[in-house]
Amino acid sequence: MKVQELTSSTGKTYLTIHFDQQHQWVYNDWIGYVSPENVKQGSLAVLEAIKQHKASCGLNDNRHLVGRWDESVEWIEQVWIPMAAEAGLKYYAHVANAEAFAAASSADMLNRVRGRFKMRIFQDIDEAREWLTVCQQN
Repeated sequence: MKVQELTSSTGKTYLTIHFDQQHQWVYNDWIGYVSPENVKQGSLAVLEAIKQHKASCGLNDNRHLVGRWDESVEWIEQVWIPMAAEAGLKYYAHVANAEAFAAASSADMLNRVRGRFKMRIFQDIDEAREWLTVCQQN
C-alpha cells in the first residue's frame, strides 16, 4: 500500500514510501539524485510511516538512487537514527547499488548506527527481504 510519494522542486519523484501489509514493514524506494533537503524531508516521511504503522522493520531501496548523499549522513546519525530507534525500528535492510556512488554513503550510515537497531546492507533485494523475514521470526 503506497503511503506517500515525494517530489523535488522540479516535480520529479525522488521517494515513494509503501507499507507492506503482508510483511508489516515500511518499504522506501529512493530515485535519482537527492539533495540534502530531499534526504531530510524523505527520511522524516519514512519515520512518520514507521510510527503510523508501528513497524519494527524497514526496507530501504537505493538501487534507483544515482548520487551520493554524504552531506546528509551526519544529520541521519544525529537526528534520524535516534528518532527511528525511539519509534520502534529494530531491523533496517538497506539495498545499495554497488555500481552507484551512493553505496559509499550507505556504508558510512551503517558505521553510524552503533547498535541502536540492526542494519545490514544488501546488493540483492530478495536477500534483504529474507533477512527481514528471519529477523521478524526471532
